[in-house]
Amino acid sequence: MTITLTVKEDASGYSHTTPNKIENPHDKFFKETFGHLEVAQSFLHNYLPQHVMEMLNTDTLELEKDSFINNELEEGFSDLLFSADINGREGYVYFLFEHKSYPDKAIAFQLLKYMAEIWNTKIKKEKMNQVPLVIPLVIYHGASEWNTEKTLGGMISGYRGFPEGIRKFAPDYEYLIYDITNYTDEEIKGEARVRILFTMFRDVQKAENVQELLEIIDKAVAYLQELDDKQTGIEYFETFMLYIINTAKNIAQADVNQIVKRVGTIYPEGSEVIMTIADIWKEEGKEEGIRKVAKNAVKEGVELRLIEKLTGLSRNEVEEIAEEMKK
Repeated sequence: MTITLTVKEDASGYSHTTPNKIENPHDKFFKETFGHLEVAQSFLHNYLPQHVMEMLNTDTLELEKDSFINNELEEGFSDLLFSADINGREGYVYFLFEHKSYPDKAIAFQLLKYMAEIWNTKIKKEKMNQVPLVIPLVIYHGASEWNTEKTLGGMISGYRGFPEGIRKFAPDYEYLIYDITNYTDEEIKGEARVRILFTMFRDVQKAENVQELLEIIDKAVAYLQELDDKQTGIEYFETFMLYIINTAKNIAQADVNQIVKRVGTIYPEGSEVIMTIADIWKEEGKEEGIRKVAKNAVKEGVELRLIEKLTGLSRNEVEEIAEEMKK
């Protein structure tokens, strides 16, 4: 049996491009963390049920690149896939990460669809006569606790009350759910990056002010110091700081200045990274301000030619803003 966690795209290395605003920061942060074998191994060792871990050889863990999430669902879900020997047979463990505000009641059906696609691929492309086991896992963080049925059978009306002769016609399976929304610090276990990721997912969007953000950064940096490879630490510092900048509520310029100052004190190695991120944040803030002026001008009926001169935006950019205002 082999276990697989499914990866929507190659997440085998940290991004070394210039930091920038991220359209889907939850997805990117998840993949840039769990896309590393040692991080995935740590999660499995610390969170899988013991009876499953006893059958899993994490030394054989390998990253796969298949994804079973279509474009319509990618804003709310990410998936990761690794292969590993389990009890001498090929199989899969499918990691689904849900980062929507509230749990999706249809998750059991979506997982079944993904598993069926895995099996279909095995039969059609690899010409297998039998399909491997798929163990589905769901990692969730949102505004409310996970209170959705964890079995497919439980979603079928009257399923548990059916006689065995009827129940055998209906499919059933159970998925493992990790609702990190209300995990305590003690319940967040594993390698430093696992703990940083779960802490960030749990806390950043709940932070009401810069002081709470600074406490989150302090905790993350403390975990980061556990990594032996300092370069890996600096690269992951960039990863989680980008997540904070992209997801924290109402960050003002004064807040960014406080964050820069704190980082210089507690993690000097990250000073250059945080300065770069802060500079980009400032520039994007200016751009957003210019666009706001353009939107207000369009709303007031100012000629597009004059808006172009006032803001320094191109004619195409002004026309795009005007089109947006019509919707």
